[in-house]
Amino acid sequence: MSYICFVAQKNQHIRKKVFNYLKENPGASSGKLYPILEEEIGYSTLKRLLGNWVAEGDVVSYGNGKGTRYSLRPGHDLLVSINLDEYFSKGPDERKVQVQFNFDLIKFQLAEIDLFTPSELELLNESQSRFLRNVQGLNRHDFQKEFERLAIDLSWKSAQIEGNTYSLLETELLLLQQKTASGKTKDEAVMLLNHKDALDFIFEHEHYIQPLRVSAIEDIHSMLTKELKVDRNIRNRRVGITGTNYRPLDNEFQIREAMKDMCDLVNSRNNVFEKALLVLLLISYIQPFNDGNKRTARIISNALLMHHHHCPISFRTIDPIEYKKAMLVFYEQSNISAFKKIFIEQFVFATNTYF
Repeated sequence: MSYICFVAQKNQHIRKKVFNYLKENPGASSGKLYPILEEEIGYSTLKRLLGNWVAEGDVVSYGNGKGTRYSLRPGHDLLVSINLDEYFSKGPDERKVQVQFNFDLIKFQLAEIDLFTPSELELLNESQSRFLRNVQGLNRHDFQKEFERLAIDLSWKSAQIEGNTYSLLETELLLLQQKTASGKTKDEAVMLLNHKDALDFIFEHEHYIQPLRVSAIEDIHSMLTKELKVDRNIRNRRVGITGTNYRPLDNEFQIREAMKDMCDLVNSRNNVFEKALLVLLLISYIQPFNDGNKRTARIISNALLMHHHHCPISFRTIDPIEYKKAMLVFYEQSNISAFKKIFIEQFVFATNTYF
């Protein structure tokens, strides 16, 4: 093991011990924390690490000097980093998970926290500023051509996450020249063409999802699942999710209420990045439709970004397995950290790559 890896593992071990202590003892001083660590690190190292965690937003501090006290950030369990390799080293039947839908998640837990740290918002806002500078001189025709390039990438990746086997080049030929690829099913081509239709619709009707409404989400879902033998509108039967013991709601009225609560939460937020991230997570979590939930979430999220003149996201470089793992962690633990990382990375990639 290299020295760098050793230090990283040791810091992670220290972090876990400190955070576990603060979870049970909020408002602890560094003097109270040090006895659980004094055989592993020096007091000055603990103070430095506490300062780093405060700067990163995982820990909050109050008071001055020797009177400084530390607590975990509100909503810590939703935001704390999770090691995906370690988490998925256990199978779905071995992991301790939230099997049932978390009714407090939307109306209380997510409603009471800021999803992004100051440093994360700074990075996102810097990327958005770059996007605005890039599009400043584009007329509508040139903007539309560049959006078309992004739409091809998004259609390909969104479909790939759902198991579609079209390559990016084959997707481009299909969407631009209506050329289907040999050896592929009709449904694969239809799925990609539906993505393009939905993206064209939100490009032409950027205000359609503002304010966000359940009926608008149902309309986008219908576009994405057209001719795919998928039931439209809110489901009225049970669904399961591969790879997890989490079970979404199976009552149509509870599903519709959860969707309304989600729309209220999204509409109440002023920060556009929070709106877009919440939609990505919560449509997938609620699973309002028999199929096509994650596809719908990605399109609605991009519609919100575009309505507020933010750069849309193609997800082009994300590995489908990593995407699914991050979503499963949210299903099972109500933890957004892994998926938030994906969102930030993909937004930065989009502003560096398009327009």
